[in-house]
Amino acid sequence: MHGWSQAELAGRLDVSRQAVNAIETGKHDPSLPLAFKIARLFGKPIEEIFDDSE
Repeated sequence: MHGWSQAELAGRLDVSRQAVNAIETGKHDPSLPLAFKIARLFGKPIEEIFDDSE
């Protein structure tokens, strides 16, 4: 979407690259504050990024 590597995204979110990878692959759910930070970074509502129906 933005062309960021996992390392670049991690730096923008102040988390490790491994944390970004775990969230992307569904192995880890982010904390609520991190989820809101991700939503703000991408300029989207949190519900558009994270689906709680699973």
